[in-house]
Amino acid sequence: MSDTKDPKEQKINIELDEPTAQGVYSNLAIINHSPSEFVVDFVAIMPGTPKAKVRSRIILTPEHAKRFQNALADNIRRYEESHGEINSKEQPPIPLNFGPTGEA
Repeated sequence: MSDTKDPKEQKINIELDEPTAQGVYSNLAIINHSPSEFVVDFVAIMPGTPKAKVRSRIILTPEHAKRFQNALADNIRRYEESHGEINSKEQPPIPLNFGPTGEA
């Protein structure tokens, strides 16, 4: 008898600490790749600010990038089934134009 379990029966205990649970807002994702990895930089561009910082970087193997693509597509499909189609506009120019900037 083998000690290895069926992979479908294995469970993973995933911990989520408070700072990570808060999440990071992003309104721009920049994706680059090499033969061995995909790098996704999440950026938050704010109105009237000519400079933005990468808020989070995720590095994926090509196989995991493909799995992520499929999982995201499946979630978008389910979202649209429940809430209606997401209206996609053409990609806005960079830097993003948020309209007139406020003055104090």
